[in-house]
Amino acid sequence: MTTSRTPSESKVYMTEMVLPQHTNALGTAFGGTVMSWIDIAAAICARRHCHLPVVTASIDALDFLAPVKLAWFINIKASLNFTSTTSCEVGVRVEAENPDTGKRYHTASAYLTMVALDHNGRPTEVPKVKPETEEEIKWYEGAKLRRQNRVELRQQFKKKNI
Repeated sequence: MTTSRTPSESKVYMTEMVLPQHTNALGTAFGGTVMSWIDIAAAICARRHCHLPVVTASIDALDFLAPVKLAWFINIKASLNFTSTTSCEVGVRVEAENPDTGKRYHTASAYLTMVALDHNGRPTEVPKVKPETEEEIKWYEGAKLRRQNRVELRQQFKKKNI
């Protein structure tokens, strides 16, 4: 197993078009559909990094900032921010693109924790991430704090049995 990989080795860029089956009664994209696309982009990113099957352990800080209209494009960027022993954090940014004007709008962001699985379906070690650019280092440091917060919150819930 490679001991480390850079975020650029696993980065994902996806584009989807909002079709009628993706919309609600207001003619904008269903949040659940966008969440599905976010999950797929994160899974591809994590799998590229780990070279192993991955599953979603959590999605936190998913914020919908603006609607996406029918026939617009959705551009999704996923980048590996941090690795732990068997998991990694993938940051996903979603932008809507008006195909008539080319103008783009930040519409959603999310952080997903993905867990790598071995051939028996059990969590297994992942390669370390090696951030190189100033931006990658910033995302790495932020991800360390988010992971620490997730662990502390999980411990509080366990302690209170909730």
